[in-house]
Amino acid sequence: MTAILLTVAAAFALAPAADASPPTLSAEAVDLSVPGPFSVAYTDLTVSAAGRTYSARVWYPGTTAGTTAGADAPVATGAHPGLAFGHGFFQAITQYEGLLKHYASWGVITVVPKSQGGLFPSHSAFADDLNAGLTWLTAQNTASGSRFASRVDTSRYAVSGHSMGGGAALLAASRNPAVKSVTTLAAAETNPSAITASTALGMPVQYVGGSADSIAGVAGNQQKMYDAKSSGTQLRVITGGFHCGFEDSSGFGCDSGTISRAAQQKLTYAITTSWLLYTLGVDTSLYDQVWGSAAQNLAGVVYSAKP
Repeated sequence: MTAILLTVAAAFALAPAADASPPTLSAEAVDLSVPGPFSVAYTDLTVSAAGRTYSARVWYPGTTAGTTAGADAPVATGAHPGLAFGHGFFQAITQYEGLLKHYASWGVITVVPKSQGGLFPSHSAFADDLNAGLTWLTAQNTASGSRFASRVDTSRYAVSGHSMGGGAALLAASRNPAVKSVTTLAAAETNPSAITASTALGMPVQYVGGSADSIAGVAGNQQKMYDAKSSGTQLRVITGGFHCGFEDSSGFGCDSGTISRAAQQKLTYAITTSWLLYTLGVDTSLYDQVWGSAAQNLAGVVYSAKP
């Protein structure tokens, strides 16, 4: 653990690097599937920015010792990258608590809108809600009295999401030059088209899917999105992974796969966390886990990439 903490502490001082050129690698690979060095905190609030208002939960790195800092704890010192995460169709944001806590433990402040949760969501409005979350973070960074004042690195923003939320994240990225990285989970085609949006994205984009997904299958969704983006992209398909395996539990209408939920989530945590930290320039020593042999030969994951 000491070695991991030293590696992470050093990494946070590194400058951003959005390209896929290999930097000097650290002597010891960091296991991004396990919790990071920060305690985990959250706050429930109303986001109001860019003409949009909605309820949200924000997960963030806290200062209290231990694995969980809890509600409304102080934010860890330093400036942290920001992420907006979109839930799947008719899914509560609590379905993604494990993943969002994981990101917070690695120092990422994540805004999670509770909007567009009904039977007839607007994908376009959801994309705008994700971008409004990042706009709100920027305002909070300079707001007197905000717990996030001087705690947000506004040069390191990303969007993500599951299923509908993954498609909305791609739409959001196409509309927001502040977004420097995208990672999606079982991203589903949206209206307007997330596939079409992918063609114009200039930032690095990661598509993660499951080979056993029967709801937003790879061939009809993530593969087409990946094919549409010319470079700076990768498709990571978890063998036996299923659509609801990216969530903490399954409900009505969910599918199943040939891999356990725990195994799928462990791979998901490692794949997406390394992507975010590397492409946002937080830790450039993670090149091998993102573009190199470690990524290409990760057991249980089929790797395709256009660096």
